[in-house]
Parts: sequence; C-alpha cells; structure tokens
Amino acid sequence: MTTGSRTPPLPGTVGRRGFLRIGGGAAALAALPPALTACSGSSGSGNGKIRIVGVADQQKPVEELLAAYRKSHPDSTFATSFAPTDQVQTVVRTQLAGGNAPDVHVLFPGSGSAMSMVELAKAGLLTDLSAQKWTQGIPKNFDAAYRYEGKTYLYSAGSSVIGAIYNKKAFAKAGVQPPTTWSELLDVCATLKAKGIVPIALGAQTPWVTQLISYALVPNAVYAETPGFDTDMAAGRATFADSGWADALGKYKELQTKGFFNDNPNGTTFEQQTSLVASGKAAMAVQVSAVLSTFRDATRTPDDLGMFPFPGGDDAAKLWIPAGIVVGLGVAAHAKNPDQAKAFVEFLGRQENINAWATAVSAIPFQRDASTKIDPVLDGFLPIIDSDRAVPFMDQAWPNAEVQPAHFAAVQDLLAGKTDVKGALGQMDTAYGKKS
Repeated sequence: MTTGSRTPPLPGTVGRRGFLRIGGGAAALAALPPALTACSGSSGSGNGKIRIVGVADQQKPVEELLAAYRKSHPDSTFATSFAPTDQVQTVVRTQLAGGNAPDVHVLFPGSGSAMSMVELAKAGLLTDLSAQKWTQGIPKNFDAAYRYEGKTYLYSAGSSVIGAIYNKKAFAKAGVQPPTTWSELLDVCATLKAKGIVPIALGAQTPWVTQLISYALVPNAVYAETPGFDTDMAAGRATFADSGWADALGKYKELQTKGFFNDNPNGTTFEQQTSLVASGKAAMAVQVSAVLSTFRDATRTPDDLGMFPFPGGDDAAKLWIPAGIVVGLGVAAHAKNPDQAKAFVEFLGRQENINAWATAVSAIPFQRDASTKIDPVLDGFLPIIDSDRAVPFMDQAWPNAEVQPAHFAAVQDLLAGKTDVKGALGQMDTAYGKKS
C-alpha cells in the first residue's frame, strides 16, 4: 500500500492514496484534568522540562513514545497534561499569544478552529518543521492539512474515519446486523428500541460530539452530488441552507424525533456516551475512529466493539464517508525549549513511531512501509476509500474559526427544539460570512 502523490482530487474528495488529507476538528476529545496554567520552569537557554499539552486521544501515543524517546535521551525531562478541547481552545491559545505556551501542543489540521494549523501559522505562533526529514514523506495532496504557504507546521501520524462504534452483544440481543443504507438504519434502530436498547448514544453536552452525525450524513447529502461544494461556498455560489446540508440535518432531527437517541442528549457527556455503548445499554455511537481505544478501555471485553460506516443514503454501493487527518502536535514559535521540542517531534516522525501513534488511535499512517499494520476494525471503510468516496471533515474547508462553534450551537439548539433546520443552517451561514 502506498501514499504516493497523484493528481489532487476534486475539492472535498480524497482517495486511498491521499486518504484523509484534512480533518481533525472532529477528533478532538474530552480528557483528563489538566494543569494548563502551569508554565515550563526553564529559562530561555532551554535547559528545563519540555512541556507538552495534548487532548485525551493523544495521551496513549504521547506517553508510549515519550518512554521510548527517554531511552536514547535520558537527560531530557518532560511535563505532560491532557486537556478538554474547550480549555485548549482558550487557555493554550491565549498562552501562545502571550509567549508562555507549552513547548509542544495539540494542533488541529487545516483551518476552521482557533487551534488549527492555518489559524496559528497565520498569527506567527508556530515553528516551521519543514527541515525535518519526515516532512518529505507527506503526499502533496495532504498539504492543506500539514502546510501553510509551503511550510510544514503540523505533525500528525495519519488519518481517521467517522462511523458507528457499536456493541456486538447489543446488536445480537436485538437480532440485527450493521445496516448498509439509511432505510436499514431506521429499521435497525426501531428494532433496538423495541428491545429496550437505546439505538444511538449521543453525548451532545460535549460540544465537539454534536458535529459527528452531521459529518457522517453530509458526504452523501452534499459531496456525492456536488464534489465541488467547498469551492462553491468559498466563491459565494452556495450556502449551507440551500444545499444538501438541509437533508443531512433533517435526518439528524429525524433520528431524535423517532426516539432513537438517549434521553436528553444535550445533558449527556462524551464519557456518558462511551459508557452507554460499552455497557450495552446503547447499541452504537457515531464517533471518530481515534476514540476507539477510549471505548475499548471502557468495556470488559474490547472485542465486543466493532465499527461500521454510518449510512447516509439508500444505495449501499454508493455510500460516501467522512475522513480526516487526526489531531496532531505543533511546536510553539516562542517555545522555552525549542531545540528539544523539535528533536522530540523529529523522533515522532520516524516510520516506526508514525506506525505506533497511528496504531494507538486506530488511524492509517500518512506514509507506510512493510511494517505498517492497520486496525482490522477499519476494514469495512477501506473499499469506500479505494473508490474515492471519502471526504474531509467539513470544518477543515471553512474559512474561519467561527463556523465550527456555530455548528455546535446550532445542533444543540436543534436538539433542544429552539430552532429548526433552516434556522440552524442560517446560523452557520452567518458565521461562514465572517472574516477570519
């Protein structure tokens, strides 16, 4: 399997070789209690602890690879913390601007959020990593995720998909199989509900979770018919409200109207969503594959969990899916320990470490060799990738950091009955029109 370059796909599409060139906003996770306000105690000479701040799905790979790094760098010391996305978006962003940020910090691919690569690079808050050897292996059509104005600022091990993480025992109890069409999904959900099992766990109190069902449905509703939608939006020829987004949010609302979510999704957290599926009280949750390890850790028997493409249309042979580069790391422009920080990132760029990180978060490495192994749970997604029916996570094509939180709020308002589909998409269109 190769990630060699080829002619870039149409806007909004990506093939297996260019699998998942942008994304990551959807992969940001709830996390452990952090110590974000603590600063590295080192001086400008760079002799102190290298401070790293990440989000929860980064904890396992960071800690594992730090242990490996220390074997060859025994004198290096680190302080790590893993924070909820909301705190990262505010506290770390403020620290970056104030010059007291972590040396290495969470960084989202592409653009579209306050902590995205493009937004921080434009503000001069990131260190250029282009001189590092691993950057030469980034396929050209991954540029939008990793690079800004020709310079590489993001380290990310690879790509993730959005689909339904499901409890096999709950499905077996109801006598159902993973659906392959929207109509089948509705039938499966109805059967699960009749058996007393919550069909779909939704933790919409955690803002980033709100976007995942939208992202799962939009590829079929929008990009299957209009692959150049992102270009049309940027040129002012299209809007959310007058596009397939209306169909996608309509289906989102339909799932709620039919009673296929847990009670009070807006009062349910990501952690509670995870517990519902892991325990079998709920049958599935629409999630990004990067959190599979979190779901597996929450269940007694990890093999009880599977994952399948969430069907947004009624032709299984033409199913489209969302996919994107997983959340990564950047080095602060004003890092207290810049040389040590860059040395650690360069270590992460070795093929064996790219493989290890990708394995830890159930991702596909951006470059691969004979030693690369892909989580079998992703097998059902690969034929779709091969057929060029995967699109980037939607937020990464948005022009500013306003649209993503507008999307979060619009979905929460939709679920709370405070707005309808037209109103929700109007909120997003208004945010899209704001200047970065």
